[in-house]
Amino acid sequence: MSKDRKIYFISGGGTGGHIYPALSVIQELLKRKDTAKIYYIGNPKNMEYDIVKKLSGVEFLPVSVMGMPRKISFGLIKFFLMLFVAVIKSIIYVSKYKPDAVFTTGGYVSAPIALVAPYMGVPLMIHDCDAVPGLVSRLVAPRAKVVSVAFESSKSLLKNKNVICTGNPVRGEFLTVTKEQARAKLGLRNKMTVLLTGGSQGAKTLNETAIKAAQAMVEEYDVQFVIQTGRKKYDDFIKEISEYFPNYTQNTNLVIRPYFDEMYYALKSADIVIARAGSLSLSELTLCGSACILVPYPYAAADHQRKNARQAEKMGFALYCEDKDFKRDRMLELVKSLVNNPDYVKKMSKSAYANSKPQAKEEIIENLISIIK
Repeated sequence: MSKDRKIYFISGGGTGGHIYPALSVIQELLKRKDTAKIYYIGNPKNMEYDIVKKLSGVEFLPVSVMGMPRKISFGLIKFFLMLFVAVIKSIIYVSKYKPDAVFTTGGYVSAPIALVAPYMGVPLMIHDCDAVPGLVSRLVAPRAKVVSVAFESSKSLLKNKNVICTGNPVRGEFLTVTKEQARAKLGLRNKMTVLLTGGSQGAKTLNETAIKAAQAMVEEYDVQFVIQTGRKKYDDFIKEISEYFPNYTQNTNLVIRPYFDEMYYALKSADIVIARAGSLSLSELTLCGSACILVPYPYAAADHQRKNARQAEKMGFALYCEDKDFKRDRMLELVKSLVNNPDYVKKMSKSAYANSKPQAKEEIIENLISIIK
């Protein structure tokens, strides 16, 4: 194999917020002629396995790790044993495949290779998506050659002299797919569309409120209402909505899916998006020009979702609602305030586009390549 062609290890998993930024970087690296091979290090029991296995040109390398328990228990002993085995596996992977660089996007899945790489002479770059960096990012940042973050406020929280604010990398389709293409793909008509999503795992509060509000949304407001329930929550959602809205299957305005593998179609199809306030979600929403109703998860680490949502509200593309207040009547009130004011929705959309960072992926790739000796 030519020395001019590079081998990359990519890692990050557990949730879409860690996986999809990694995938967007992979997408760009695969286009480059100097990329020889990409290996993805992840947990085979997590969603990253199913997603990465669909990619051609990427090989999955398994490590079995779990999130660290916050209390002293048997689970903590199990965590350290699994981490030890995962670190040994990572050492073997580095010795066998000899990567030119390692890029991680945080989460416990990325910890083993991020810990190993610097000590084996492999340059490490990490990216953290959140306003408040995660534990793994804070732990490994001092040994990384470069750290990229989504928020300026994150820079002071990481101990590294080379921290850059790039925004979050997202897949190219968020920039290229049009609203018309997205609606055609999902079988939607050209009319006001509201999307509700709790992310890859779904959100209990959002789902429960959507169940109670769905009939009014599609009959009284006459909007297309698209709901992503989360795979594990789909069956319960269908069971409950059948009780509140027995004839829901007969209304063509209502679309219920467990999960969208190609989330850009769902986001691009919508005029209004009701969502949590994870950092990656906000990056995708700004690139899609989405007018948002944000309901931050109240138990997020360091309360970063509330901070994200308030920032989006200040930027002018989101309405804010506390999780405890997100009931049927409040949701309908917020949606009605936007549906009845399409000019304001357009203004919010323009604010979203104005705050997007479409060049994040290119900046990250440039810095990743620069750390290779």
